Amino acid sequence: MTTMTYSATVQFLYGLQQHGIKLGLETIRVLLTRVGEPHRRYPVLHIGGTNGKGSTAAMTAAILQAAGYRVGLYTSPHLIDFRERIRVNGVMIPEETVGRLVETLRGAAAPDLAPTFFEFTTALAFQYFADCQVDVAVLEVGLGGRFDATNVVEPLACAITTIGLDHEAYLGSTLEAIAFEKAGIVKPAVPVVLGRIESSTRRVIEQRASEVAAPLYCLEREFQCDGSSTADCRYVGRSSHYDHLSCPLQGRFQLDNIACSLALIELARERGLGVSETAVRSGLQYVAWEGRLEIVAESPTIMVDGAHNPAAAAVLAEYLADWRRGRPGARISLIVGMMCDKHPREFLAPLLSQVDTLILTQTNLPRASTGSELRTLLQDCAPSAQVAATPADALAAAKRSAAPSDLICVTGSLMLVGEIKALLRGCSLSPVRG
Repeated sequence: MTTMTYSATVQFLYGLQQHGIKLGLETIRVLLTRVGEPHRRYPVLHIGGTNGKGSTAAMTAAILQAAGYRVGLYTSPHLIDFRERIRVNGVMIPEETVGRLVETLRGAAAPDLAPTFFEFTTALAFQYFADCQVDVAVLEVGLGGRFDATNVVEPLACAITTIGLDHEAYLGSTLEAIAFEKAGIVKPAVPVVLGRIESSTRRVIEQRASEVAAPLYCLEREFQCDGSSTADCRYVGRSSHYDHLSCPLQGRFQLDNIACSLALIELARERGLGVSETAVRSGLQYVAWEGRLEIVAESPTIMVDGAHNPAAAAVLAEYLADWRRGRPGARISLIVGMMCDKHPREFLAPLLSQVDTLILTQTNLPRASTGSELRTLLQDCAPSAQVAATPADALAAAKRSAAPSDLICVTGSLMLVGEIKALLRGCSLSPVRG
């Protein structure tokens, strides 16, 4: 029996964040070897990309669960509760199990290993999935791909959804450099699904695939999903054709994520996982993925979206433009909080023309920019921006000036999204963030 309470366990995990981000696989491989290589006990689907990988992972897991499989899903970051990261059939890992497995992994790491928070959490997920005897695990890459802790697996298939500028300090400052890091999840002879990626960037991934003889399947070449919205769309793939699919996740960009998910399902089916059309339809219809164009309150409408890079901001701007066209006279207030390594000018460039009010705020994290810092950076392009000291203050200010028909959109960071969701639910945040 564990001697650690869940609160103590979370504090231990929080302490691991002092190790920061460490790109490399040696520590995670040694740690997993010491606990019996749990990640080799079940088939895996591995999903990377700058944007869209979480939604694609959630859809894929939901479809496999609807097909009757016991499915592990590992994603990051969490919004409110650390346990959101590790689920089996949609259910978060229990608190007591987190404590027990942390004790086991601490013992395995001592005295010579110093795993980072993400390495430790990844090992915890792998062990939990093995203990639960999952039939298949769906893994979202944490950062990059080549040296990400999840990249110790030998998957049935993998996907790279998009390539955009993000985390440049770790992945490089060009799209080609970032593509090279993300292409690191491509394994010998393992098929790869590619989403909407520019041809010049795609060539980097194609080169890696050619070197290791990995078959490539590209959006709008081998598969596609089209339609006016996710509520009624059509998928055409290499071996499947589905009309009138429905998915509750909002935004036309989700059509690409649906396509990548169903292309992965086709490859999984070819490798022995039976998935019926009924499972595809049911999984998509009931998939849940919080914090992405998610409506969390009405009158006024409050929407949260975890966009935090320029490509995601452009997608959000498209959604806001569509929203405004259908509601003449309604106003949009934008609440933005960002980490200090992001680029607020580039992020807000496509959004400013779509909003009436901009409120800048700060999440409760040391690495967050303050609202005043953001305003200084934006003073020439957003001179009328307001500053609120906390997300609660920002939300209160937006609500005071909003009519019932208006929209308040919260974006810029998944950390901010988590704080707003916790505030509206009246619950506390896990001290483990990021």
